[in-house]
Amino acid sequence: MDHSKTTFCFLITLSQVSIASDRILPSTFCNFPAIYNFGASNSDTGGLAAAFIQFKPPNGNTFFGMPAGRMCDGRLIVDFTAESLKLPFLSSYLNSLAINFKHGANFATAGSTITFPTMNILPEGGVHASLMPLEEDFANALYTFDIGQNDLLNGLLLNMTVPQVIATIPDMVYQFSKTIRDLYNLGARSFWVYNTRPIGCFPSILTIYPAAERDSAGCAKQYNELAQRFNAELKKALAQLGVELRSATVVYVDIYSGLYSLYTDPIKNGFESPLVACCGHGGKHNYNVGVECGQTISVNGMDIRAGSCKDPSVRISWDGVHFTEAANKFAFDLVSTGSFNNPPIPLKLACHRR
Repeated sequence: MDHSKTTFCFLITLSQVSIASDRILPSTFCNFPAIYNFGASNSDTGGLAAAFIQFKPPNGNTFFGMPAGRMCDGRLIVDFTAESLKLPFLSSYLNSLAINFKHGANFATAGSTITFPTMNILPEGGVHASLMPLEEDFANALYTFDIGQNDLLNGLLLNMTVPQVIATIPDMVYQFSKTIRDLYNLGARSFWVYNTRPIGCFPSILTIYPAAERDSAGCAKQYNELAQRFNAELKKALAQLGVELRSATVVYVDIYSGLYSLYTDPIKNGFESPLVACCGHGGKHNYNVGVECGQTISVNGMDIRAGSCKDPSVRISWDGVHFTEAANKFAFDLVSTGSFNNPPIPLKLACHRR
């Protein structure tokens, strides 16, 4: 698949991106006019819901008061990113209702891998013109990436061994790097790239692989090591891109470490039951692969609903795979300062090279 004709066809069709010739002084905060996000379910703000299924309560209950296209009780890291930069929440490019792309777009859709799907775009001109981004905003926008988790998990679900999945990582990272180069060649300059999360701590993984060796936090050791291997390769590739793309800022954002700190010391950070899903049903980890959050099933003739735990604000896992709003906020507050990043650039200075 030609990534420049799929992932970025939306941007190309709208206009030819102008190249930013000057960088603002490092002492000033970046004034990002827009965010373009690429990812999967961890940053999907309505793609899957618009294209295929509407999520059920209690999804969205903490912040939105109703399902809002997110696999979460509230806001995602991409939402906190937008809020921090004083921008509106991103519209999903798949959502054809009440769409506004003036301040960016969210290309994330649940289930996505590093190979992106083909996009649809809105008609040009007319009433849609005011909803489209300005040409000059493309070069000054922030480009965020939150993807790779599904590439690892899909391999495991296809019964590949951990070493077999590890063998596929170089190609994943190569494709990832190519995507960033394509965007750079179109004029993008500020890249904020999340690594993958500690999948060995997911209630889903702990349920599917109950015999896996556990680490000191109770997480499945080899699956976290798989995530760490991907992250190490990604970090190395992004560092190379930072040298190669001379006018760009490429920031590797270590969300893995930020979230893993919740598992190693949950009580200190105000959390409890770190390895138990808040919204689910059944088993030690409150997770059943056949029962989604909000779904009602029949057990021994009785209808049982996979509902929310009493207080999602003290829980880490929302549905066994995705995180609660509280965990997302905790992790965002850590990484946005730059202390977990390489280079150690804060979000609000991510338009500056170091």
